[in-house]
Amino acid sequence: MGEIQNYICDNAQRLDIFLASKLEQSRSQIAQLIKKECVYVDEKKVPRAGVKLKLDQKVRVELPEAQAQPALEIDFEVEILYEDDDVLVINKPSGVTVHPAPSVKEATLVDWLKHKGIRLSTISGEERHGIVHRLDKGTSGTMVVAKNNEAHEFLSSQLQDKSMGRYYIAVLNPPLKDDITTIEKHIARNAHNRLKMACEDNTGKYAKTMFKNLALSSDEKNQLVACKLFTGRTHQIRVHLETINRHIIGDHIYGISPKQEKSERILLHAYMMYFIHPTTKEKVSFVAPFDAYMKEYVNKKFNTETINEVMDTSYILHSFTADS
Repeated sequence: MGEIQNYICDNAQRLDIFLASKLEQSRSQIAQLIKKECVYVDEKKVPRAGVKLKLDQKVRVELPEAQAQPALEIDFEVEILYEDDDVLVINKPSGVTVHPAPSVKEATLVDWLKHKGIRLSTISGEERHGIVHRLDKGTSGTMVVAKNNEAHEFLSSQLQDKSMGRYYIAVLNPPLKDDITTIEKHIARNAHNRLKMACEDNTGKYAKTMFKNLALSSDEKNQLVACKLFTGRTHQIRVHLETINRHIIGDHIYGISPKQEKSERILLHAYMMYFIHPTTKEKVSFVAPFDAYMKEYVNKKFNTETINEVMDTSYILHSFTADS
């Protein structure tokens, strides 16, 4: 058992609200502590978060030790775009899974973070390694990682209130009909295939993506697009495209077709992101260059001069501000 905190109730209120304020944590974290039987009121274990405290009752919290798991050996490199005491911004390589899971046997981004010494834990003892948002295994590009719990809370709230912006680049087949395409469809787990997500109006969570046509390939079969995420659902860009019969080159889950062009990896890249820095409170933005494979593919299929023009970050930002 780790640190012990003692409090006296100075205002009759719900236990979770009282502790959230005292420990400066979210109510969901407090609920986790209560579930793990770490909270006592007048020396009795508390069964639920909604218990009403009376004036002068004693509250004791026994903070659990973090459950540290050893790191696997790393066989990949990660480009660091920016780092300070609060945040780490990286260019995640394609083929690297972010989080360990029973089905994942190889080293993950979390293992890489452990080797770097970033081992954040929640107040209820779980390791979370500063992961604020995820990218699919095949997707490359910008990711921000928090280096302390304050930065984690600050960045997570920006993800919720949409003040964090994320823009992706993808190569599609066939091209979209319109210059700007907006898709708003709820997303849930696919009832018939656990690996896939699907658009479900009744059971899904709200999701919105905007697509901007950047360039047509020389043979006009493929299209380079920028995608702006307004929400962050699993497989969001891919699922939304599937609803209009468009697929990303190299997508083996949503784009299975005998005629589809082969690609070593899914051509989806988290190109740029911006957020408010946890300490300076200034807006910062970062751009992740393509890896060698995606760069070579795009240069071979598209006019290089056009690409350099449309990949300019101010061009992409302006494309969306004009319409969103």
